Amino acid sequence: MDNDHQKVDPTRKRVLVCGGGVIGVCTAYFLSKKGAAVTLIEQSSIACAASGKAGGFLALDWCDGGPISSLARASFNLHRSLAEELNGRESYGYRPVNTLSLSITEAENPPRTQKSKLPPWIDGPAKSPKSIGTTETTAQVHPQLFTRTLIEKAVAEYGVEVVIGKVSSIETGDGKVTAVVEGGGVIDGDAVVLALGPWTSKFSLLSSVIRVHGVKAHSIVLEPKEADAITADALFLSYIPANGGLAMDPEIYPRPTGEVYVCGMSSEEEIPDNPEQIQPNMDSIRVLKQVAETVSSHLGREAGVKAEQACFLPCTDDSVPVIGEVPGMKGCFVATGHSCWGILNGPATGAAVAELVLDGCSTVVDLSRFSPGRFVGGRGRRR
Repeated sequence: MDNDHQKVDPTRKRVLVCGGGVIGVCTAYFLSKKGAAVTLIEQSSIACAASGKAGGFLALDWCDGGPISSLARASFNLHRSLAEELNGRESYGYRPVNTLSLSITEAENPPRTQKSKLPPWIDGPAKSPKSIGTTETTAQVHPQLFTRTLIEKAVAEYGVEVVIGKVSSIETGDGKVTAVVEGGGVIDGDAVVLALGPWTSKFSLLSSVIRVHGVKAHSIVLEPKEADAITADALFLSYIPANGGLAMDPEIYPRPTGEVYVCGMSSEEEIPDNPEQIQPNMDSIRVLKQVAETVSSHLGREAGVKAEQACFLPCTDDSVPVIGEVPGMKGCFVATGHSCWGILNGPATGAAVAELVLDGCSTVVDLSRFSPGRFVGGRGRRR
């Protein structure tokens, strides 16, 4: 492996990107587009974890007033321009959507009625419909297809090399970085970006600086028989179970492929070493199927079930992403902790990190709020 990775134009900065999810792929894409020689190292396969099992919902202004507002706005607009550049409508299901909030109270035999203020396919006991997003402010992508389209473009046109292997350690010093891959491989570079989602803090060199934990989120993908009946309306629900349990907040995203994605039911659990080992909790899957059937007869038992799945969302102790150079580790950068907004914020994060690594600062978005340095000395941790 060593020799293969030395045959690079010496005038190009060599950057290693660890992680083949949306953050790592976006970072590799923009680094290579700016002229860097990029090697992306992924343990399993591209978009095998949260980036392949997320909903792909995008919102322009839902983060306004919070610490990631500028990042979200920049990234929403970048998604739009990338969709034009990469034919996103055909390649990965990019489309603007209307977004509704609804209240649903579960019943054993819900009446099936179509309400004038709702799309016809929503025939369950829905109340209090409210528009919370329009085609100007909300959109969607198929996250796995988006991530894979981007890496294919980066490989074909900008020379990114993808290496499948687990990085066991990162070494920094003398202005260089080295990634040691299980099996004996060693890959050298001038800088490294760690974008491993909740696995990022498993590196001993980072665990003393930041903590990224995983929240396990469940989802199902349904294939309704009458796919053409399902309109491009994303649904955010306040859902009351029939057994008097706590209210839930599931989400439903119809996709232009004819599939319908339903998600919810999250919990904190230990993250397995291998993302391929993640299995859903079947009680959570059953609840999501019940939610879908209650909302719409199109999503009931006659609908095919394409996927029952779970993934871990990377979260930080202060609920703000970690993006920047690691204190005391020159040339080592980190980009993770985006929680449920990883697909939305992937492009702007990647573009900003590319500028930070190659130019020393970001013009895409001010990254100071996201600096890993905020955790040094205990700052940024919940008390």
